[in-house]
Amino acid sequence: MSKKIIVMGVSGCGKSTVGQAIADALQATFYDGDDFHPQANVDKMASGTPLNDDDRRPWLETLAQTIHDTRGNSVTACSALKKQYRDILRNAGDLTFIFLEGDKQTLLERIQERSNNTTHFMPSSLLDSQLATLESPTAETGVITVSIHSPISKIIEDVLQQL
Repeated sequence: MSKKIIVMGVSGCGKSTVGQAIADALQATFYDGDDFHPQANVDKMASGTPLNDDDRRPWLETLAQTIHDTRGNSVTACSALKKQYRDILRNAGDLTFIFLEGDKQTLLERIQERSNNTTHFMPSSLLDSQLATLESPTAETGVITVSIHSPISKIIEDVLQQL
């Protein structure tokens, strides 16, 4: 049976980096959820306006369908901030969520560092809205929670052992 994994958390937690490393270790297809946003969502976030549930629904449905249709293992980096968003993604089948958990200061530092080096569309000004939106998945089944304070190699090692 193939593994379908969502690496989740707020902006700056390392979803793409961790997700790609897990995908490499599992010889899985990797999807960066940000690549599936319609241009209107990208423009909205780039302007500093948080997405609402109506903005996210079609994006999440597209991701769920893509994951469902993928043969073999897949790893997807996706914020999946609310339970209702994770439930939409669960339409893809049996998923394991990897929740990358960290404190606001560390996340802010990472976002600011990233924005100095890349053209990522998520400004640091949206971190507060993401943290306010986040509904911790730790009580849900099929969720592995890891701290972002460990080195990436340790995070990957811990996740692979728990899978």
